[in-house]
Amino acid sequence: MGIFGKMFEKKICGICGGEIGLLGNRKLEDGNMCKNCAAKLSPFFSDRRSSTLEQIREQLAYREENRDAVAAFHTTRTLGRGTKVLLDENAGKFMVTSARDLVAANPDVLRFDQVTGCIVDVRENRHEEEREVEDKEGHTRHVSYTPPRYTFSYDFYLTINVNSPYFDEITFQLNSSSIEVDAGRFYGRGMPLGGMGTNRPGMMGARPGMAQNLPGSTTAPTLEERRNNPDYVECEAMAEEIRAALTQIRTQVREEAAAATAPKTATTCPWCGATTMPNANGCCEYCGGAMGD
Repeated sequence: MGIFGKMFEKKICGICGGEIGLLGNRKLEDGNMCKNCAAKLSPFFSDRRSSTLEQIREQLAYREENRDAVAAFHTTRTLGRGTKVLLDENAGKFMVTSARDLVAANPDVLRFDQVTGCIVDVRENRHEEEREVEDKEGHTRHVSYTPPRYTFSYDFYLTINVNSPYFDEITFQLNSSSIEVDAGRFYGRGMPLGGMGTNRPGMMGARPGMAQNLPGSTTAPTLEERRNNPDYVECEAMAEEIRAALTQIRTQVREEAAAATAPKTATTCPWCGATTMPNANGCCEYCGGAMGD
């Protein structure tokens, strides 16, 4: 059978048994899966091609069980804007999602103690500005400035490392659109640093790389200049809030778990004087009196 014959060969989904359409096949290590079954997998799962049919079935079973966890989830704290980190502090669980309908989206519900790390990544984008020139024939073309000039923008990404059988990290963007920062500019009131108008060489607040009526800059904005942009500052604070919250809660949960499994030692009851092992409520097993710390 030729290449085109194999392309149009009938394929059956190894999960649901349905026939797979021409563009609906999702290849697995030992079989095929239809796009409808693939849509039920975790959005953070990325190892489909190296997964077996049995491993996919196990994950789909977990995803069905996850629906009960979503239904029982009660948000006590929301962090972020577009994609949000929702915390259920009473149950010690969280989820990351941009969906409004949580039941339909079925986002993965994770325990706080599954968090193994949290990393903030600020990615810089550089776009070269060009000027228009007209050649001898009257044709317009774009050429670089001398020296080259660039505009800079920034995107904030957060990666939450987790201990899960199906994925080990959750990465999402905090800002919905790139944050443009002009080197040497002050954004607090929408004015350039040094006053109204375009910065000029020798003007108060201007720095090398800034020039009158020229777009962009020859050098990237410094961290101080980036932090003059309120959008940059807001995203930076948002990222730190999420990182600090997940890290702090993870540490607290693990410390509580360690304390709960620590071996108990016999102490003297201050009420009856007996040597006793405090019960689960921290009380004397003989008289019921509170043992204290």
